[in-house]
Amino acid sequence: MKIPMISQIYEADRETVKRESIASIELMERAAKACVKYILNKKDWKKKRFYIFCGTGNNGGDGLAIARMLAKKKYTVEVYIVPANSNRSEDFTTNFNALLKSGVTIYQLEKKEDFPHIISKSVIIDAMFGIGLNRPVLGLPANVIEEINRVSDSKVISIDVPSGFYTEKSLTSTDFCIQSDLILTFQFPKLAFVLPENEKFIHKWQVLDIGLNKQFIEELKVSVQYVDILKIKSIYRKRTKFSHKGAFGHVLMMGGSYGKIGAAVLATKAAIRSGAGLTTAYIPSCGYQIMQTSVPEAMVEIDAENNLEYFDYSVHPSVIGIGVGIGTDSETIQGFEMFLHRNKLPLVIDADGINILAKNKLLLKYLPKDTVLTPHPKELERLIGEWENDFEKLEKLREFTVNHELIVVLKGANTMIVKEGMIYINSTGNPGLATGGSGDVLTGIITGLIAQKYTPLEAAILGVYLHGLTADVALKQHTHETFIASDIIKFLPKAFKAIQK
Repeated sequence: MKIPMISQIYEADRETVKRESIASIELMERAAKACVKYILNKKDWKKKRFYIFCGTGNNGGDGLAIARMLAKKKYTVEVYIVPANSNRSEDFTTNFNALLKSGVTIYQLEKKEDFPHIISKSVIIDAMFGIGLNRPVLGLPANVIEEINRVSDSKVISIDVPSGFYTEKSLTSTDFCIQSDLILTFQFPKLAFVLPENEKFIHKWQVLDIGLNKQFIEELKVSVQYVDILKIKSIYRKRTKFSHKGAFGHVLMMGGSYGKIGAAVLATKAAIRSGAGLTTAYIPSCGYQIMQTSVPEAMVEIDAENNLEYFDYSVHPSVIGIGVGIGTDSETIQGFEMFLHRNKLPLVIDADGINILAKNKLLLKYLPKDTVLTPHPKELERLIGEWENDFEKLEKLREFTVNHELIVVLKGANTMIVKEGMIYINSTGNPGLATGGSGDVLTGIITGLIAQKYTPLEAAILGVYLHGLTADVALKQHTHETFIASDIIKFLPKAFKAIQK
């Protein structure tokens, strides 16, 4: 699913009006109908009172149209205009007059004291400011936002975006913004919805199709995509009847150190479970029995007693995963650097492998094109430097991937895959993945997929999606607290089945 810039969304509106020979008010009607359809599906909301706060621009016009349609369905609706004396858009005025004719009472808010008493267990609809807001909310609208945020026992729904929210820059500590329970957003997700810094304002969002011109959307070129099941189905390949293990590559998983052999075990198991034809674990000799016992399907080669020092293997892999649990001892760093100088095979680098690169960034030039790095935020900071906000982080990340011709998988909620400045935002997963070893498993999955001749980018996108999906399908048996890294591997078959259906 595409995530366009705000200027592109406005262009989509204009092109829809032009190509379909309709008036702009028709788009407002389509948006309102989509919102009302969603609300009507919530059967327990039928008995609730709706308080709808509308600005005087087109977002407010959406709110007025929603109020009219809900009232027609016999819902109890109260409408408040904020602020009453602002300039009114043409489509707002049209819907304002239509709402007056419907018999719904419209209240004009002129001062803070006019804010209504919200009856317990009501629904508040926020339609004051939309995606075009680019300056702080002040005066009465700011007062109304404060009052809505104080309401603790009613559900708050924002139309398109929360009022006071910036879609293409960061909020400051002094900005006023609605803290929504649910956002009904139009046609496209908004990039700012998935950024960690906005967690306070973005809890749940639902994309509603409002009928923007499909041909224009197909033609639209964007730099951000939201990875949904349609994207995954375009990547995933089923095996043929006469498949054999030689067709699915050979993974070499280089990892582990004394006390961290588990990281290598998890990554190796994940590579096998993701479908690699052959897998060899290259580990310190202290982990030999552990690996042979824990993963009988894997072949094993050993290095020094407690750490990786030589990185000198004898097998002929098609892809190498490296870095999980290797530590940063001087011998390991030296051996890792020598390995990078001579290696020509595709790489997936995680954990201490990334930390070593961060300490000596000159090593980046030795990485094969489209090497996949899988940092968490702190590891990324060591690589690209600090950032002031999430938008700056993304720009620095884009620049890094372009300059070094690498793929970065930035782990976290809404894990992001970045290549050549293009950002792919994952849609699966939940807080159950916030557990030790989760990243080791992801490294194994991505490496295993590359072995099967997925491109590194395809493997990263598909691997991250499957990784998150395991936590989603596991919620029938687990809570977020009880889900552990081994469960990711355990539920990987169900994740594959889910995308095959």
